[in-house]
Amino acid sequence: MTQIFFLIFVSICLPTYSLLRNTLPEDGRLNFTALGAKYGHPVEEHEVTTEDGYILTFFHIKGKIKPPVFIIHGIADTADTFIIRGKTSLVIALADAGHDVWLANYRGNKYGRRHLKLNPDKDLKFWDFSLHEVGYYDLPAMIDYILQHTGEKKIQTIGHSQGVTTQFVLLSKRPEYNEKIEIMVGLAPVAFLSDVRFPVSLIAQFGPMLGEVFKAIGVEETFPEKSSTTALVRFICSQDVFSYEMCFLLFGFHFVGFDTKRFEPSFLKVLMGHYPGGTSRKNFMHVNQLVLSKRFCEFDYGPKGNLEHYGYIVPPDYNLHKVTTKVALFVGENDVLCTIKDVDMLRTNLPNVVHYHVMEDKVWNHIDFTLGNDMNVTLFPHIFKLLNKLNK
Repeated sequence: MTQIFFLIFVSICLPTYSLLRNTLPEDGRLNFTALGAKYGHPVEEHEVTTEDGYILTFFHIKGKIKPPVFIIHGIADTADTFIIRGKTSLVIALADAGHDVWLANYRGNKYGRRHLKLNPDKDLKFWDFSLHEVGYYDLPAMIDYILQHTGEKKIQTIGHSQGVTTQFVLLSKRPEYNEKIEIMVGLAPVAFLSDVRFPVSLIAQFGPMLGEVFKAIGVEETFPEKSSTTALVRFICSQDVFSYEMCFLLFGFHFVGFDTKRFEPSFLKVLMGHYPGGTSRKNFMHVNQLVLSKRFCEFDYGPKGNLEHYGYIVPPDYNLHKVTTKVALFVGENDVLCTIKDVDMLRTNLPNVVHYHVMEDKVWNHIDFTLGNDMNVTLFPHIFKLLNKLNK
């Protein structure tokens, strides 16, 4: 009976959402390229194919200041998140200042659903990846493309959440890339997740069971762009009444930390035009494993699978001592996912931390680093100081 009700509800919501999308604010409807044009910066779309066959679309805004700045998004996200705040977004701020800006999109999101051989809608193997493959294959493919395209020898990177995690994977597993990154700016830098707070800590306990349920029913893609689940989420969170209360006050803020002053109700509709961006079940499972194991380690396939993949019954740790590039770490006291305690653990394991900063406002949360309405005055000056110091 519940399933029938859900199907009826979805059948009503899907066409309604399609109509509703036309009522979203302009920045909720425009794609990345159109947003760049709106805010005065033509966007180039580039394609690269990874070693294992994934075809990725990523973005470039030309600028005179080199080395290039490469921005990397977090889990189930896209490059859109760095531009949807318009004039006060990180992309436009960097572009206005004259930086040469590139933005990643990795496999599984709406800009990365193509492969040389695999069909994401038919081949479950397409979704057999986690943050490991993103770091090992996607990032080096885009970095090498940027360096070849620009003729530069190094880039500067800015990552958020899993956009930092994947860089640690890259630099520990393929340490030669340390020579290609001048500095890595980590916003809410996820590696260790031993101190995540409630309710994330509680939900993580059920993660393995939920993962197996989804695997058993053949669900390997999470929040695909064109799906009933994503449409339903966006429909619920795009209403003029109760959407903010339901989606953030009662739900969302519990997973990132409460900070209502930086995420106003009117911005929710803009966000819902772009998020979620999609990823794999396995990617979420890998993150869940980091929480439960309290280690920063490779994917856990179980004792038998680990022996086949690694030659050990437990997955190996990522060796952070191999991350020799300069690293800057930014953390918020109110971040329930990436806590100060975990970042301090990360800091002690990295050999070349050149900057560590706890955001001044004690309510600063996980998404304030990408979506906060005052990033241009509270966060960006710190980032620009780091980038410009190296550019001199």
